[in-house]
Amino acid sequence: MTTTETRQTAYLAGGCFWGMEELVRQIPGVLATEAGYTGGDTPDATYEQVKTGTTGHAESLEIVFDSTQLSYRHLLFEFFRMHNPTTRNRQGNDFGTQYRSAIFYVSEEQKRTAEEVIKTVESSGEWKAKVITEVVPFKEFYRAEEYHQKYLVKNPRGYTCHYIRRMNLGE
Repeated sequence: MTTTETRQTAYLAGGCFWGMEELVRQIPGVLATEAGYTGGDTPDATYEQVKTGTTGHAESLEIVFDSTQLSYRHLLFEFFRMHNPTTRNRQGNDFGTQYRSAIFYVSEEQKRTAEEVIKTVESSGEWKAKVITEVVPFKEFYRAEEYHQKYLVKNPRGYTCHYIRRMNLGE
């Protein structure tokens, strides 16, 4: 049983939220995920708006996790294994600012941890280019439409460019 003190929330963007959500849901300690939009200024953003690339929002995940089972640091290392953090505004066939790599921090501690993890990932040499993941303050999260939630569970043959890479990122 988790308590309020052990429940934490993370907001991550690494390309299409379908593929990321499916992988994140499988990480031990993750309690819940929601696909949505964050990082922009358009209130109550919808997919039809975000897909234009003009809202400033990124397709993102809200991740609730039990910090006694999964540290924020470890969650970020998994994040860097499941998407390419070296491509600007692109993952696989998806391109545009809505597919950027970003960590939206909710506290100074999350910000520090994100910056430390990025340095560790870069120094590992596993990614052959510079990590360009944004580390920015969290503003607001807008839940995506229901058909986007757990999309790959509902559509097991759906498109995804996300997978877990076997990398030694220097954890």
